Amino acid sequence: MPIIESTYKPSFYFKNGFISTVYSGLVRRVSLKQERERITLKDGDFLDLDWSFSNSKSNKLIILLHGLEGNGQRPYMTGTANHFNNNGLDAVCINFRGCRGENNLKYYSYHSGETEDLHAVIQHAILSKNYSEIYLKGFSLGGNIILKYLGEHHAIPDQVKASIAVSIPCDLYGSCKELHKLKNKLFHDRFLRDLVKHLKEKQKLFPEELSIELINTIKTLIEFDTIYTSKAHGFRDALDYYKKSSSLQFLHNIKTPTLIINALNDSFLSSECYPVKEAKRNPNLYLEMPNYGGHAGFVDKKNVYYNEKRALEFINANF
Repeated sequence: MPIIESTYKPSFYFKNGFISTVYSGLVRRVSLKQERERITLKDGDFLDLDWSFSNSKSNKLIILLHGLEGNGQRPYMTGTANHFNNNGLDAVCINFRGCRGENNLKYYSYHSGETEDLHAVIQHAILSKNYSEIYLKGFSLGGNIILKYLGEHHAIPDQVKASIAVSIPCDLYGSCKELHKLKNKLFHDRFLRDLVKHLKEKQKLFPEELSIELINTIKTLIEFDTIYTSKAHGFRDALDYYKKSSSLQFLHNIKTPTLIINALNDSFLSSECYPVKEAKRNPNLYLEMPNYGGHAGFVDKKNVYYNEKRALEFINANF
């Protein structure tokens, strides 16, 4: 598909990518009533799902996936859920394994290329909740999971009608290199602090898998992925994990109408994370590259973000 020309024009201060990213992550507030459901996965582990509903009974659902070390209560998740609830769709925010204050039951947890848990939630929505129209929206890591899922699976359920991916590091190694640069040190260090904190908690449950001494050697995100993420999830090392989990290589095979929104001033994304060639060659893939927005920071009027409006517009235009 041709590249979509973006109409996003934020106010002066939010044209700064750093400001829009930090404001959206730390300052924004969204009020939303959610109901928690815990489902058991086929390996015996669990996922916590946070549901919110439209005012009238709906057979339409949007499934939302958060980013690295996020959860179902992050404002970029609840903001989308609230906007869709107000427009006649139910919403469910997935909390990835171990991401809602309680350790999951396995040594492994979640990662950028883990798509089976998403598939399990989709099946749950179809078989147990009877939704006939399902839409997917993911942010950052969660968006990469959606794109990989749609491109690698040969039998996407008919109920899955469209997807939206926002601020997507579709080339994981390229994005990782950006996060390790000085410009992103504050973000890098915050991600690393939270990841190491949670890994230390997990180590207490699985001391035979990993020593606290080895955890204490972790100083970068790449080292974290080398020592834990790759080994826990069956990859050779961090680079093997990035290579096999990046959604970029799967974009050509996506048959579900999909919108990618990646801001040009997103400091987390490398040039490879703007899949212009892939979008032009795939009639199901739409790429929008606003000049502004930072990383998931598309601030707009009345606390409804631009990406939230565009997601609903995209769905309404296609269905």
